[in-house]
Amino acid sequence: MATRSIFNSVVNWFIKDRIDRIGNFLKEPIETQNSVLFSLLEKSKHTVYGRKHGFKDIDNLSDFQSQVPIVRYEDFEPYIERTRRGEPNVIWNGKIKQFAKSSGTTNAKSKYIPITEESLRDCHFRAGKDLISIYCNNHPKNQLFSNKNLRLGGSAELYENYNTKYGDLSAILIDNLPFWIEITTTPSKKTSLMTEWEAKIKAIVAQVKKENVGSISGVPSWMLILLKKILEESNKSTIAEIWSQLEVFFHGGISFKPYKEEYRKIIGKEINFYEIYNASEGFFAMQDRCRSDELLLMLDYGIFYEFIKLQDLDKEFPRAYTLGEVEPGENYAVVISSNGGLWRYLLGDTIYFTSIAPHRLKISGRTKHFINTFGEELMIDNVEKALEKACKATQAVVREYTGAPIFMSSSSQGGHEWLIEFSKKPKKIEDFNTIFDEELQKVNSDYEAKRYKDITLKKPVIHVGKDRVFYVWMSQRGKLGGQNKVPRLSNTREYIEPLLSLNQKL
Repeated sequence: MATRSIFNSVVNWFIKDRIDRIGNFLKEPIETQNSVLFSLLEKSKHTVYGRKHGFKDIDNLSDFQSQVPIVRYEDFEPYIERTRRGEPNVIWNGKIKQFAKSSGTTNAKSKYIPITEESLRDCHFRAGKDLISIYCNNHPKNQLFSNKNLRLGGSAELYENYNTKYGDLSAILIDNLPFWIEITTTPSKKTSLMTEWEAKIKAIVAQVKKENVGSISGVPSWMLILLKKILEESNKSTIAEIWSQLEVFFHGGISFKPYKEEYRKIIGKEINFYEIYNASEGFFAMQDRCRSDELLLMLDYGIFYEFIKLQDLDKEFPRAYTLGEVEPGENYAVVISSNGGLWRYLLGDTIYFTSIAPHRLKISGRTKHFINTFGEELMIDNVEKALEKACKATQAVVREYTGAPIFMSSSSQGGHEWLIEFSKKPKKIEDFNTIFDEELQKVNSDYEAKRYKDITLKKPVIHVGKDRVFYVWMSQRGKLGGQNKVPRLSNTREYIEPLLSLNQKL
């Protein structure tokens, strides 16, 4: 009892300390961000990149924005490659020994995102502690530390080249976790680091169904596959029959909206859902309130934020707005400078702020994942809202989907074509399509204008995907696992064409 009492006292102290620190940056967001920026510049002023762009002479934000260019990965890759080959002091002070490998969703070429000791400690791991602190603060009667957390990462083997390690982010995080985390987490490190997805799932199922699991964390689409496998092996109807103490799902990577109803059904009891917003490049935001769909931007993780209005993104010199200049409701592309050695790096995500006191946001999509063939500027967030409305009206449940343009021809207007895989199909797909189309017009005025009297855009074309079509397609592309995502929207037909072909063959 004494040991338990000491443990609870330490946990309570830690939670209060971190909640207080979060409160501090909420009170002074601009000051916090300015402090982050000049700390980053000070630490990196003697690097190759710092000398090239005159970090030591930067005294204010204006100097920073005029001297340091906004870059995409392709622009920054030569510096990362020098670092990956073992050269120290290129983009960050000292030698960077670990890199998160990611192919992304729009480019088959591998990306190597630097992971420094500072980004591990002060960003990724601090975020994990904050998430637990926020959850425990919101739910004082939680039993989080009495049960295990089930984690599901990607294909997590680590490789070594040039005396530096690389692998997906989950591999790097697991490889660096302190021993006490391993005691409270399942599956084991050995199982988590397995590479082959199908074998890994079997091993995880065998191990975790015997554990007392109180929380689960991972990407919704892949976690759902695992939970269904666990039910199959256990001959149970709901997860609650296996883990009666399950109380929360920490999820991220993709929108949870298409999966929420299916999770409620498969779990079989009410639990909490908490969303996170992270990537190989850093941990950015998290849900800080129970049953909220907004994410709090975390300002003291060693990341300095700038934001470019989406309509300005293709300009040669787009204006970047700081945290004190953003407006609610405006779609922004996210730019970061970080303790991972990234400088004015265009992340590839788009967000909009729901409030600026504090700075809460929603993820609206990707800079390369949208449909704007006809000026409709259709974002993932628009589609998620329309799908949610159509599902609710027709009692349908969407499992996966992707959309693409139908290009105009001499004999027909343009349009949008969708492949949607349902876990529960609507009785009439035409009713679903009508509601989906109407809701898109409500949430996107540009789409509405293009749909007016079918002059530019005709009504969407929806194909019903056969069971597991997306899973089979991802498997064929070697993209099974938590780090990989189905591309939701594309301005080309590069994804939908092979998917429609596969759907016919299944």
